[in-house]
Amino acid sequence: MLTTLVDYDSGNLHSAEKAFQRMAAEVGGGDILVTSRPEDVARADRIVLPGDGAFPACRAALGSYGGLFEAIEEAVIRKARPFLGICVGMQMLASRGHEYRLTEGFGWIPGDVVRIEPEDRALKVPHMGWNDLVVERAHPVLDGIATGDHAYFVHSYHFRVTDPAHRLAFCDYGGPITAIVGRDNILGTQFHPEKSQAAGLRLIGNFLRWTP
Repeated sequence: MLTTLVDYDSGNLHSAEKAFQRMAAEVGGGDILVTSRPEDVARADRIVLPGDGAFPACRAALGSYGGLFEAIEEAVIRKARPFLGICVGMQMLASRGHEYRLTEGFGWIPGDVVRIEPEDRALKVPHMGWNDLVVERAHPVLDGIATGDHAYFVHSYHFRVTDPAHRLAFCDYGGPITAIVGRDNILGTQFHPEKSQAAGLRLIGNFLRWTP
């Protein structure tokens, strides 16, 4: 069993790699490989796409690795391999991103990534730090994770899904902020599970055992 963490120079993957290795050892989740090679993605049983930074820059960086996005799309969409997007890796699942300029996303989960505009103007953007999850829909990867559990966020834009059924959890930051999206074999978290202590590690462990 192989899980690949896709490295396309859009974030420090050290903490994510360590968290996935730890949970793989605990749950019998197989091997963890950080890679930018399309052939590694093609043979992976599970794929994780992290991302830190601006939506357009991350989308361009991913596209600059010849064949890498195509290998991800082949594995996830055509072969239905389990997929987890983290932070901007989750945002790129959307139809479009509106950060700096309009940028096409993957279009795997319809919706738009727009700037956070809290109703309480005293709340600062970016949304940074710990916040409570509100779990809206059951999902195998959320087993053991409940409303009120804490997750660690760092972002200025959020995913506004077209279909409410695709939003599995949110947090409140002057209004609802999408925290987890999902459909079929595809899952995404706006927060960083590798930095979210018990709840984040539980989610990673569940993902490594998930069979959609």
